[in-house]
Amino acid sequence: EPCRDQDLGLFEVTKRDGAARIGRFYTRHGSFTTPALLPVVNPNILTIEPMEMWEEFGIEALITNSYVIWKNEKLRECALEEGIHSLLNFPGAIVTDSGTFQSYVYGDVEVSPEEIVQFQREMGVDIGTMLDVFGRPDMTREQLEKAVDETAERAIPSLEMAGGTLLLNGPIQGGLHDDLRAQSAQIMGLAEGQDKGFAIHPIGGIVPLMEQQRYRELFRILLASRAALPPDRPVHLFGCGHPMLFPMAIALGADLFDSAAYAIFARDDRILTPEGTVKLESLQEWTFTSKSLFGYTPDQVRSMDDKARCRILAQHNLEVTQAELSRCREAIRSGTIWELAEQRSHCSPQLRDAFIWLQDQLSEPDEGPVGESVLRLISSCDPLRDGGEPIGDDIEYRPHILHMHALVATRWRVPGSWWDSSTGNPKRVALVEGASPPWRHSILQEVMASLVEEPRTVVMIATPLGLIPFSLEDVSPWCHLVGPDDMWIGEYDDEEIQASLSEFGLSGIPVTRISPGEADESEADNFESVQDWLDRCSIVDKLAVLCSVHPLESCKITKGISVRRSRTKRVINVLSDGEHVLSPRLTDGGISLTLAGARRLNELHTSPPPKFGADFPDEVFSGIPRICIIDDAIPFVGKGRNVIHGYSLGADPHLIPGQPCLVVDSNGSLVAHGTSLSTALDVAFMRKGLAVKVREGAMKGV
Repeated sequence: EPCRDQDLGLFEVTKRDGAARIGRFYTRHGSFTTPALLPVVNPNILTIEPMEMWEEFGIEALITNSYVIWKNEKLRECALEEGIHSLLNFPGAIVTDSGTFQSYVYGDVEVSPEEIVQFQREMGVDIGTMLDVFGRPDMTREQLEKAVDETAERAIPSLEMAGGTLLLNGPIQGGLHDDLRAQSAQIMGLAEGQDKGFAIHPIGGIVPLMEQQRYRELFRILLASRAALPPDRPVHLFGCGHPMLFPMAIALGADLFDSAAYAIFARDDRILTPEGTVKLESLQEWTFTSKSLFGYTPDQVRSMDDKARCRILAQHNLEVTQAELSRCREAIRSGTIWELAEQRSHCSPQLRDAFIWLQDQLSEPDEGPVGESVLRLISSCDPLRDGGEPIGDDIEYRPHILHMHALVATRWRVPGSWWDSSTGNPKRVALVEGASPPWRHSILQEVMASLVEEPRTVVMIATPLGLIPFSLEDVSPWCHLVGPDDMWIGEYDDEEIQASLSEFGLSGIPVTRISPGEADESEADNFESVQDWLDRCSIVDKLAVLCSVHPLESCKITKGISVRRSRTKRVINVLSDGEHVLSPRLTDGGISLTLAGARRLNELHTSPPPKFGADFPDEVFSGIPRICIIDDAIPFVGKGRNVIHGYSLGADPHLIPGQPCLVVDSNGSLVAHGTSLSTALDVAFMRKGLAVKVREGAMKGV
C-alpha cells in the first residue's frame, strides 16, 4: 500500500537504544522497517527471484542498479514502459544505485548526473541515488576534496531533476579524513531542491575497506559522518552486507545495509554466518540451524549442480542475514545491542581491534567529529535498564553505564544536612564491602548502625563497577549485575578507594569499612529516624542525577516527606505534605512523577521555555528537562495525548530518552508530563513518530 502523501520520505523512529534505532521509512510502495538489508538484485542474474524474497524471506525493500538497466536496451525499454516494479516483479520499495560503483570498478560511466536521475524517476523508482564521485581510501586529500566538492555541486541539480515523486539518496564521501566526511555530511544534509532535500544518506567509498577488513577505519567513517547528519534520515552503509558487521554498525547508528554477498558468496561455495564466513568444502556437518539447508547434508549440497547449489546457498545466506537483523532489532528493544556487538567483536581479530578502538573512544573521545559523535551516542542512551546486566570484561565501556557514571559524577552531591539535623562537612565515609544486592536487605542494619555512631557519614557501596552512593542502591545497572557470587567479595585497595572517592568530592576523608553481620542494634531506637533520612536522600539524589534538579530544590519538594512501603519495606509512593508527588520504579530504580510532582518541579524553573536556536546556559542543574509545544497541540496533549514530532518549538538540551520530562507551552505553563523518547536533536529534526509518551495531561478533566 502506498504511504499517505504527507508521509512520503519521512523516517519514524519507533524504538531506540543509544544511537541504534528501529524505524519505519515511508515510500510510494509501502513503508519498510529498519535496520534492514536491501538485497542487491541484478536483473540479468536472478539467483533468488525478488517475489520469493518478498514472500519467503520478509524482504520489504531491495536495491538494483539503474545504470545496469540503462545500459541494457531491452531492460531499459521494459523499465520505462512497464515500470521497475513490473520489471523485477517486486511489490515492495525499490531502491536504485546510480553507477557510481561502476565508475569505481571501471573508471567511468557514460551517463550524466541529471540523465541517470531522470531515468530513475521515469521508471518509477521509490528511492534513487544521485551520481556522486567515488572517493577511494588510497586517494590523496586533494583528490578527495575534489570528490566531495564535485558531489556537492551535483546535489541540487539532482534534487531538482528528482522532482516531487522520486526520493533521493545523498551519498557522503571524504575517504579516511574525518573533517571531509563531516563536511560532506553537512553539505548533503543541508542540500534542498525545490521540492525537498535528500531522503537517505548512504556512506560511500567504504567497499575497499571491507574488502581489506579495515573495520576500525570503517567505523571511524561512520562516526565522523553521523556527527553532521540530520537525525531524521536513515544512514545507509553502502556495500556493507556481512551479518558479522551488523550489530556494531547498528550500535553506532547505521540503519540500512545493502549487498550482493548472499549471491556472490554462494557462487563461490561460501556460507555466511553471524560469526564469519565458512567454506562448504570444509564442513562434514552443519554447525548452524538453517531452514534452507534442512534435510540436506554438506555432502549432498556439494554434489548438486552449480545452479542448484548456488541457489540453496544463496537462500541460506539471505536467511541468516535476515535472522541477524531480527536479532539486532530485538537487542534494541531489550536495550542490549551493545552487548551483542561485544559478542560479535570476538568473531574476527580485525573486528575485535575495531571494537577495542571504540572502547578507547568511549572512554576518552577524540576531538573533532568522531568525538562529538561518541559523546552524542553516550548522552542519547537511557542510563537505566530493566532486567539483569551480565558481567563481562567489556562491561565498563557499555555506553549506558558510561552515561550513568557521568551523571552521578557530575550531579551527585554530599547531603546538605544529616539525619540528626546537624550540618557541616562529612566526617567519614562508610564503605560497604562484601554485600550483594538488594542492599536494603543485606546491609541496611549495618548502614543505619554506622550512621547512628557518626551521623555525618557518607555511605558508599563497593560494586564490581566502582563505588556508588548508598542512596542509589536500587538503581540499575549496579543492583542488577549478573555474575558469580564471589564478584561481590573482592576488596578495593586504599589507593583505588581514594581515587574513586575523589570523583565524588570526598578526598582525604577517613574511611571505615563495614560488612554484613556487623550491625550493632544497641541504638535501634534511632533507626526509624535514620531510615526516613535515607529515604529522603534517595529521592533527592535521584531527582538530581536523573532529572537535573538541584538538591536544594529537591529538598523543598521533599519537605514534609512521608512514604508508603511494600511488604518488603521498599518505598512505592512518596508523599510531600500529604500529596503524592512521585513513585520509585521497582524495575530499574528510576522515578515516575505524578501530576502534582510535575507541577512542583515546573515551578522550580526560572529560565524561559526552550526554543530552537536559542542559547542554553551551561549548568549542571538546569532543572527537569522540558519540551515546548505549539499552541495547536496543547488541547490534545493537555488531555493526555502523546507529543508527536513536528509540533514542538524547542527542547532542553539535557533531555534524556527514557527519563521523565515536562511538556510546557510557550509561556512555560505545564501542559503534561511523561517520558521522553527522544533527544533534543531528534525533537528539532524529526517530523513523524512519538517525541514524548505522556503519562498524564495537566488539562485532563478540564
